[in-house]
Amino acid sequence: MTSSAGKHTYTTALVTGATAGLGAEFARQLAEQGHHLVLVARDGTRLRAKAEELDRRYSVRAEVLAADLVDDAGVAAVVARLSDPSRPVEILVNNAGIGLLHSFADNDIADEKRHLKLHVETAMELSHAALQGMLARRSGRIINVASVAAFLPRETYSAAKAWLVSFSRWANLAYSPRGVKVTAVCPGFTHTEFHERMGMDKRVAPRWMWLQAERVVSEGLADNQRGKAVSIPSTRYKILTALTRVLPARFVAGPPRRAK
Repeated sequence: MTSSAGKHTYTTALVTGATAGLGAEFARQLAEQGHHLVLVARDGTRLRAKAEELDRRYSVRAEVLAADLVDDAGVAAVVARLSDPSRPVEILVNNAGIGLLHSFADNDIADEKRHLKLHVETAMELSHAALQGMLARRSGRIINVASVAAFLPRETYSAAKAWLVSFSRWANLAYSPRGVKVTAVCPGFTHTEFHERMGMDKRVAPRWMWLQAERVVSEGLADNQRGKAVSIPSTRYKILTALTRVLPARFVAGPPRRAK
């Protein structure tokens, strides 16, 4: 264990979407803190490479679980891992996500259904599975990666993320007295692979609006540890989110998505 970890927790954290972006950064910072890991993503080759990197760098055990979380069988495999009493998971990070470039009416409805399943149904199912053991142990943490889009009128992405925020607020209220902290982490524009994968031109947002993944994750983990139900990393996005409560919707919708 590296001295930078600061403590030897040796509990296990399961992170979905762990090979890139915020998921990879959550895995790195949790490993640095001394947590063993279960890394979940579709690409088994990238998962194994990430696990070897974290094991080598932080001397933690990094288990890999290749699963497609829009597929029922993939979700069932992760549920089974979360439900194994002999290998308890103390921290669940529901990070896996996708974006849709075009407007709702122009998208294929099958893509919209996959989008909704991943952001809402899968996160709900994994949270339910994790809670069983956490409540029995009276200890656990769940982090749902949402977005400041949850507070904006931004198509079905906003609607899905708003569900995560509402669910996290309620779950934290209901379960924190029983030892389980639940937090929705709501970043703004963040430098990851997310926008490249959806084919969006990142120049639609000015440079000052972009955050670094390291900051988003460190603030999110700290807020979760403190028991906050909603974490909005950075002062600039705290201010922008506050403005959404008083300004007309047409002023806070944000820049339109544009293809590269």
